[in-house]
Amino acid sequence: MKQSCLLLLLFFISFFLTTSACSNGNCQMLEPCSLATDCAAGLYCGNCPQLGKSQPFCIRGQTNIPTAIINGLPFNKYTWLVTHNAFSIVDAPLLTGPQRITFYNQEDSVTNQLRNGVRGLMLDMYDFENDIWLCHSFRGQCYNITAFQPAINTLREVEAFLSSNPTEIVTIIIEDYVHTPKGLTKLFTDAGLDKYWFPVSKMPKKGEDWPTVTDMARDNHRLLVFTSDSSKEATEGIAYQWRYMVENEPGDPGVKQGSCSNRKESKPLASKAASLFLQNYFPTIPVQAEACKENSAPLTDMVATCYKAAGNTMPNFLAVNFYMRSDGGGVFDALDRMNGQTLCGCVSVTACQARAPSGTCRNNEVRNSTSPTNPTRGFSGNVQLTASASRINLTSLLVTYGLYFFFILLVFYLK
Repeated sequence: MKQSCLLLLLFFISFFLTTSACSNGNCQMLEPCSLATDCAAGLYCGNCPQLGKSQPFCIRGQTNIPTAIINGLPFNKYTWLVTHNAFSIVDAPLLTGPQRITFYNQEDSVTNQLRNGVRGLMLDMYDFENDIWLCHSFRGQCYNITAFQPAINTLREVEAFLSSNPTEIVTIIIEDYVHTPKGLTKLFTDAGLDKYWFPVSKMPKKGEDWPTVTDMARDNHRLLVFTSDSSKEATEGIAYQWRYMVENEPGDPGVKQGSCSNRKESKPLASKAASLFLQNYFPTIPVQAEACKENSAPLTDMVATCYKAAGNTMPNFLAVNFYMRSDGGGVFDALDRMNGQTLCGCVSVTACQARAPSGTCRNNEVRNSTSPTNPTRGFSGNVQLTASASRINLTSLLVTYGLYFFFILLVFYLK
C-alpha cells in the first residue's frame, strides 16, 4: 500500500510540474497563461473564443517600431498602426451626466496606445459645450449621450508622448465637424502641439516622397494633422486629407474579402498623385468580442488585396478597431510583414539589417508569429479575458488540488 501511494504521489508531482510550465513573465507567444503577469514583455494574457481558443494564452500587445530597425528613409516608406476612433474607449468616464449610448472602438487610453506603438489617431471633433469635444455623431451633431471628453485632454496626452520621445512621429486624422473660426488652431496651440507641427507648405502635393524620418525629427516636425474639411487648409493651415493620401472605403466595405475600392472622397488607390495610403480595416458596427477573429487571418488577406488594388503599393497607415485583440500576433505581425517587405525585402521587419542591400535578411526562416524584439516596456494596455476564461486559473486549480491530494496520500502513507 505504501509503495502504491508513493508511486501515485510521484506521478502526480510529475504531472503537476509539466502542466504548470511557465509563469512570472516567462510565458512566450501562444503559450498558456493564467495571470497578466505570466507573459513576457510586450505580451498580454488573452483569448479568442470566436476561433475556438477559449483558454487564455500569451498574445502580442506591442509593435516593433520600424524606425528603430531601419531609419533614415522617407516617411511614406513606412507602415504605421492607426487606431480608428482612438478616443472611443470602453469604460471611458461619463463626463456629461447621462449614460453614454454609442459604439466603442478601443480598450485603453491614448497614452497606452502610443506606448504600445500606435502612431496614428483617428479623432472625431465637434463643437460642443462651448468647446471642442471628441464625440460620435448623429447628423454632424454631438450629444450628451455620444460625447466622450474635451479634445484637449487627448491632445495633451499626445504632447506628453512627443515631449518624452523626441524621435517619434504621430499622425492625427480628424473627422472634422468644428465650425468655430480658428477653433482647431487654438485647440492645438493650447495643447502645446504647435511646436511639433509639420507645415502644410512642406507636404508633397504631387505624390513625391516625404522628408526622411530623420529630418522630420531633426526639424521637430513630428506631428502630422489632416482634416476632412477642405476649407481648413486655406484658413488654418491644416492639410486636407484627400489632397495628400488615398484611402479605401471604411466600414463593412473595407473588410469585404477580395475587394478594396477607394472611398468616394479619395482618388483611386493606384493614383500616383498622392504619396500616402490609408487602409481602413474595421466593420461598420464594432463588436469587441469579434475583433480577435477580425484582426487575425482575415486582416492578412485584406492587406494583400489592398496592396494589389493600390498598384502593388503598401499602405502607410493601417486603421483598426480593438488593435490589441487577435489569435496571437494580430495587427503587430501584419505590420512586421508589411514593413519587412517595403523596407528591406524580407518576410518581417525583424529580419531587416540596417545598411544592408534589400533582400539581405537576418534569418530566412522567420516565424509567422514573433514577439516584439527588445521591447522598451511591458504591455501597458487593458485587455480583459472573457468571463468564461477569466474564471479559469489553471495554476491555482493545480496548486489547490495538488495540495489536497498530497495530504490525502500523506495520511494514507502514515497510517
